Amino acid sequence: MMIQPANRISEVKEYYFSKKLREIDEMRQQGIDVINLGIGNPDRSPSEVVLEELNAASANEGNHGYQSYIGIPELRNAFSGWYQKHFKVTIDPAKEILPLMGSKEGIMHISMAFLNKGDKVLVPNPGYPTYASVSNLVEADIVSYELKEELNWQPDFEALEKMDLTQVKLMWVNYPNMPTGANATLELFEKLVAFGKKHEILICNDNPYSFILNDNPLSIFRIEGAKDIAIELNSLSKSHNMAGWRIGMVAANPTFIQYILRVKSNMDSGMFKPLQLAASKALSLEKDWYVEVNKEYLVRRELVWEIMDILNCKYDKNQSGMFIWAKVPETITSAVDLSDKILNEAHVFITPGTIFGKQGDQYIRISLCSKQEVLEESITRIKNSINL
Repeated sequence: MMIQPANRISEVKEYYFSKKLREIDEMRQQGIDVINLGIGNPDRSPSEVVLEELNAASANEGNHGYQSYIGIPELRNAFSGWYQKHFKVTIDPAKEILPLMGSKEGIMHISMAFLNKGDKVLVPNPGYPTYASVSNLVEADIVSYELKEELNWQPDFEALEKMDLTQVKLMWVNYPNMPTGANATLELFEKLVAFGKKHEILICNDNPYSFILNDNPLSIFRIEGAKDIAIELNSLSKSHNMAGWRIGMVAANPTFIQYILRVKSNMDSGMFKPLQLAASKALSLEKDWYVEVNKEYLVRRELVWEIMDILNCKYDKNQSGMFIWAKVPETITSAVDLSDKILNEAHVFITPGTIFGKQGDQYIRISLCSKQEVLEESITRIKNSINL
C-alpha cells in the first residue's frame, strides 16, 4: 500500500525559486554561465563589529547550550531600542517582542497560532508567495485582494468593503512592498488599523525592507491603538546583510506574543547564543551603517534601470527595497515569456512577476544583490542577445 502525504500539502507546490535554481544549476552543469538576477540574497558582509562579536561569543565555552525560547534579554532589548531609535515606536522588550529564526518562520508561527481550518486569510496579489503557501499548509482559505499600480500598490479599501469578510480572520500586508517596492505611509497604516478593528481582522505587517533605499522607516505601531489589532514582523536579513543568519522578530501585544510562543516553543529549542549577541550588536549600529549599505545599492540601481531601459520596461524610480519592479512592453505576451527569452538567449535570469500573483503577469523583477561588474556583464549580454 502506498503511503500518501497529508492533505495539507496537496495545494502547496515546490517554491518557484527552488525549481528555478535547479534549472539554472542544470544549465551551468552543461557549461552555460548563467547570471542570476532573481533572488534578494544580500551579497555583502555584515558589519565587522558584528563578526567580531560572533567570533568572541563563539569562543566562550558557556555559550553553546540550549537557549530560552523567548531569546536572551540583550537581543530583546536591542530590538526594542532599534524600534525606538529608528521607527519612533515603544515596544516592551519583556512582553511585546519575540525573536525568531528569520521572519519567514514567523509567518508560519502566526498562521498556526491564529488560523483554524476554513478560516479565511486576505493575501495580497501581487505578494510574497509564502503568505499563500503557509495559509494552504494550515488549511485556511485564501481570499486574494488586488494591489494595483494606479493605487500605488496599496489595498483598494472600497473594493475590500464590498467583499464578504465575515470569516476573514487575518490579513497579510507588506510595506515597503515586495515585489513592487511601494512605500508605506502613515495614512495607509491608519486605514489598515481602522479596517482591522472594524471587521475584527488581525493585520500582519511584514516589514523587512524598511532600511533599503528608504529614508523614512515606518512601523504600523506608529498608529495609536495598532497593538490592539496588528502584528509586525521584521528581520536583519536585508537591513544588516545577515540573510543566512536567520534572525528576525515579531512584535505584538503581550497576549498575541503568548499565542505565538505556544507554537514556537514546540518548534525549536532556542537560537544559538552567539548569534543573538552578534545580532544585538548589529541592531546598535549607527545611521552610517545604513547609509553605506545604500550607497552601493544606489549605484546598482542605476545599472538595473539601464537593463530595464534596454528591455523597454516602465518603472517607478521612487521604489524602496532591494528590487526593481517594472512593467514589460505591450508587445510581450507575458513576463514569463520575457524571462525565459532572456534566460535562453542572454543566459541571465530575471524573475517574472507572475510568481507573485496574477497582478504581476505583465511585470518583471530584478534584484540589486549582484555586484556592479555582474550587472554590467548582464547589460552587455542583453544588449548583444535580445531583440524585442
